[in-house]
Amino acid sequence: MTDLFFQGGPLFMGILTLLLLGLSAWMIYHFLRFIRSNVADSKTALRFMSYGRSIGLFALIFGILGQLIGFYDAFSYLETTPVSSQVLSGGIKVSMIPTMYGIIIYIISLILWFILSQIIEKRSAKN
Repeated sequence: MTDLFFQGGPLFMGILTLLLLGLSAWMIYHFLRFIRSNVADSKTALRFMSYGRSIGLFALIFGILGQLIGFYDAFSYLETTPVSSQVLSGGIKVSMIPTMYGIIIYIISLILWFILSQIIEKRSAKN
């Protein structure tokens, strides 16, 4: 697993990991804040949940940016040096790692958003 992290580029993968931790903390914090509050304002809580989903979308876009920068570097190298198809396909495979990680982060944010939003809506319907 750490091999994939370093192959995908420590800068992009590190930032994506921070985005994953940040969106998880953001959504859980605001969910717990809603649960513990006596004044249950579900609209505000749902708005904060959608911000967490937006952080996940930003992670997806950032992962795609990492892939595009990897493609740019690979094609810049190809302009000057002939390489075999195995090396080219290996480079393309490695450039897809940040994109896959960004997609996974976005899926996690959608799952968290869906579950927590459903709980908030059911709880606000009881009140």
